[in-house]
Amino acid sequence: MTLAESPLEELLRLLNLEQIEEDLFRGHHPKGRKHRLFGGQIIAQALMAAARTVEKERPVHSLHSYFLRPGDPSTPAIFEVERIRDGRSFSTRRIVVIQRGQAIFNMDASFQIDEPGLAHSIAMPDLPPPDESRLTKAMYDRPFLSLHQAPDDHTQRRENEPTQYIWLKTSGPVPADPLIHTALLSYESDSALLGTSRIPHMHSVQRKQMQVASLDHSIWYHKPVDVGEWLLYSLTSPNAAHARGYSRGTIHTQSGVLVASCIQEGLIRVPVSYTHLTLPTICSV
Repeated sequence: MTLAESPLEELLRLLNLEQIEEDLFRGHHPKGRKHRLFGGQIIAQALMAAARTVEKERPVHSLHSYFLRPGDPSTPAIFEVERIRDGRSFSTRRIVVIQRGQAIFNMDASFQIDEPGLAHSIAMPDLPPPDESRLTKAMYDRPFLSLHQAPDDHTQRRENEPTQYIWLKTSGPVPADPLIHTALLSYESDSALLGTSRIPHMHSVQRKQMQVASLDHSIWYHKPVDVGEWLLYSLTSPNAAHARGYSRGTIHTQSGVLVASCIQEGLIRVPVSYTHLTLPTICSV
């Protein structure tokens, strides 16, 4: 990131992968990143690589990915795209991300032409609109602004219930390209799922005592999205067991349109002395 470049502008630049040869791309990372790579970045870059091998008339409708090894921010990543199938309506791509000769991530993505069909969707939770007066200058130091939203009194969650509601949108303007908006949404979708599964255990185990990492991540894209407008990310974690936390989320526009759904399972490893701490059923999800 240059001195004149915002975090969002840097991310947009990183999504513009360098093509090495057909179906092979090189991706770079944020300059200030010192530890392992953010999973959302790799998901977004892998999607960009795959989409560059598919006709623009076929937007992505789903992806399913696995994190295999921690990504090293000091080393560029190679994105290898395999063209599994191009049918009359669907295209399938498999993407393997490689660093130092080892796969760190793989993803299958499916693309589809726009087709009419049956339609329904779940309603957005009944929550107050985002309160922009809560925004601070420091919040613009990320590609996305985010405002945690407490439910209204009549939907107040019980203590330690593994749910979160987050209003989010980009911290600056974004090009009109629909693929860029989809990739940015994919990036931010990885920001809070794993944390949701830790909520019931915050009082019993400190964050620094946990070993946490995303294991897999799936997204279904239901409608075109504008990440420059406020979106509501509603998250819940139905289960945690065997050192893994399972979380899912839905993303609605402020007007109530469901644009995407996400699921993730993550590693939540704690010291042996804490493994006896099992909570009863705390909510219905």
